[in-house]
Amino acid sequence: MFRIVATIGILLFLSPLIEGILRKFKALVHSRIGPPLLQPYWDILKLLGKDDVRSPHSLLGPLPAWLSLAALLAAGLLVPLGTTAAIAGGDLFLFLYLVGFASVCTMLAGMDSGSPYAFLGMGREMMTSFVVEPVLFIALITAALKSHSFRFADMAFFQQVSGTSVSMIISGAALLLALQAQLSKLPFDIPEAEGELMGGVFAEMSGPTFAMYRWGFIVKQVVFALILTQIFFPWPLGLTGAWAVAAQVVKVLLVAVLVGLVDAVNPRLRIDQAIGYYFGVILMALVGLVFALVGA
Repeated sequence: MFRIVATIGILLFLSPLIEGILRKFKALVHSRIGPPLLQPYWDILKLLGKDDVRSPHSLLGPLPAWLSLAALLAAGLLVPLGTTAAIAGGDLFLFLYLVGFASVCTMLAGMDSGSPYAFLGMGREMMTSFVVEPVLFIALITAALKSHSFRFADMAFFQQVSGTSVSMIISGAALLLALQAQLSKLPFDIPEAEGELMGGVFAEMSGPTFAMYRWGFIVKQVVFALILTQIFFPWPLGLTGAWAVAAQVVKVLLVAVLVGLVDAVNPRLRIDQAIGYYFGVILMALVGLVFALVGA
């Protein structure tokens, strides 16, 4: 029980700090001072203190926002933090279900608002999910084949004991390339596209409902970075206890900085360009799966 509470606390209250570091790094790349490191905390608190403004056509209200955040936190409990996960019995199918459910909740926000901009953003979010989430599925199936288990704890333990392999490196690289699109960061922030859709699915939202969605996206960023660093790139090997947790936090920061660098130096892609990129990454993930099938 303590591990569950501690993991939820880390995901909720450490993830905004990582987002603040990412913003600072992007500002540095752009030769700006940037916002304070704690700005994401102030943004969330400010939104939580506002009136819950949403479209008068809304039927679901804040329910999808709370369900989305809850699903992402539950998914985070399945991912090993350090050497073990808070819920060690969770497997990749439950994880994929929870992540997919969170995406569906985001789509519901666009459908529920009645705004044409939000509806277009919902369509783009659906398109992104259909072509990006298969990369996550294929990469995790590759890890399951190598460890002979669908549980994340077994995958992480296998990687710690056996080290990495060609198939895991290829699958991890594919997942890293898909991470930018999964998190809707430039050049793949197509569902929001402020210049065209003015926020996409969140065009009609403010206040606590919007805060839950934004907080969920920040948590999602950390959860996917944890999957990448713990299962596909577990170096350094042999660490336990607090040292393992500290090493994982450092690796998550490195992933966040890399995501921020790509976000800072690239313009948004057109939808057709993004689709071509997505299918290239799916092909790369399939190559990793083939290598795993032949034992490499």
